[in-house]
Amino acid sequence: MSAETPAADGQFTLRRQQFRAWRGTRPFWAGLFVLLSGLPIAYFPYANLQIGHLTLAMATTAGAGSLIIGVLLVVLGVSLWFQKHVRVFAGVAAILLALVSIPVSNLGGFLIGFLLALVGGAMAVAWAPGAPPAGQLATHASTGAGGAPEATDHDTTVLKPVVGLDKPNDLSGTNPANGANGRHSAG
Repeated sequence: MSAETPAADGQFTLRRQQFRAWRGTRPFWAGLFVLLSGLPIAYFPYANLQIGHLTLAMATTAGAGSLIIGVLLVVLGVSLWFQKHVRVFAGVAAILLALVSIPVSNLGGFLIGFLLALVGGAMAVAWAPGAPPAGQLATHASTGAGGAPEATDHDTTVLKPVVGLDKPNDLSGTNPANGANGRHSAG
């Protein structure tokens, strides 16, 4: 069996491909970075390091603020996964929470959470949904699904001249060719 031999499609392969397709339709990595940024921000103010017989407490006066910032970042990360339409709001909120975490929670979780939140927030703001694969467009076009009415002219980016405005029976009143400027005239 060589590396080019395709493996039998099993349950694991199918689930992996489904996860890959799901991950490709949303800002997955941005959500993961934002989610992971909340963990050190919320953890370090409550942690006690044991160095031999010496206990180093890193508690701050704003321990509750650190916990709130950390929980909010975790919630924003999860919302980036499951509600991709809030990506700009969640990204900006993650960046602002990262900046607030510097004075509140031990330099933003010793800069680990701060940097993760900045990178994740920037990735969330910059992410844009891609075009659906060509196979999906063909299936929607053939079935007629999609909800949009069919148009006769699919190219709407170029303005085309309107046919029939130069005739004398133009009743629109807005044609400069017949001397009207758009105002109605009474008989």
